Amino acid sequence: MRLLLLCLLSSLFFISRPSELKQFNIRGFAQGTSYQITYYAEDSTITKAQVTSLLAQLDSSLSIYKPYSLISQFNNSTTGLRVDKHLQKVVKEALKVSRKTDGAFDITVQPLVQAWGFGAEPVSALPDSASVQALLKCVGAGKIKLRKDHLKKQIPCARIDVNGIAQGYSVDVLAGFLDKKGISNYLVELGGEIRVKGRKPGGRPMAIGIEGPVEGNPDDAYPIQKVITLEKGAVTSSGNYRKFYQSGSKKFSHLINPKTGYPLDNELISVTVWAEDAMTADAFDNALMGMGLEKGLHFANRKKGLEAYFIFRKADNTVADTATAGFYKLMR
Repeated sequence: MRLLLLCLLSSLFFISRPSELKQFNIRGFAQGTSYQITYYAEDSTITKAQVTSLLAQLDSSLSIYKPYSLISQFNNSTTGLRVDKHLQKVVKEALKVSRKTDGAFDITVQPLVQAWGFGAEPVSALPDSASVQALLKCVGAGKIKLRKDHLKKQIPCARIDVNGIAQGYSVDVLAGFLDKKGISNYLVELGGEIRVKGRKPGGRPMAIGIEGPVEGNPDDAYPIQKVITLEKGAVTSSGNYRKFYQSGSKKFSHLINPKTGYPLDNELISVTVWAEDAMTADAFDNALMGMGLEKGLHFANRKKGLEAYFIFRKADNTVADTATAGFYKLMR
């Protein structure tokens, strides 16, 4: 009887045609940037209202631009406070990446980010060397401690900025939501941070373009340098050619070196990272930018589960690129 039943089920499966997958798109604005979700399913099971609600929850936890957020409450406190699961996960990962990169990635850099004019509040003047040295006393992963759901300050002036990891985490949260809805083929993008799962109908892999700077181009007209294809994982980028300001002939990057207290000034223009999840990729792309080309490439080549693509400026001022062996395999 069991054998007959199995044969019958096999026959029914054989003669039935699988439902055709359709493409669905959700687009909007959040976290000071745009987002888009493309997924393939038999029916539309995700609404924009659901996505908006998730992103609002994340803002209430992680946004330094929202005065009511948990991170803002922490920054304004003297000793710390209890935090939700979102801030716990982001801080835990940030501290882990800080240890692995010898402090090249450090979320406690917020006082310096603010002083250099890239924080939530406007500044009237750039910091002098004395101000930078004073602020450095507030910076360092050891200035905060996470004990279960309690994020503690070791020094009252410690403040955190998770912008270098929060968008990647947000992408992961959205991807997890799609997974729970049973969607097996999707692309989630927020502020250029991307996570992919599955393929397009017909078996085509997801294709992602990596932009690169060209001198004289406006901010929204950077050409595609490389195209990679993915079936799973996340791709994020960090660069210094979009977010900066200029004082005289000097450009100041929004990426701050947590050890010197000054904006990054090395040969790297951008770093694109592949990892299994977007939070990991997002944190390490910033860390690799801070390391510089030689150290960053060496680190990426040795780090399991991480691949990276570097665009850099040579000594003669021309632009070149290089990548880890695993990243070259992703290129079309």
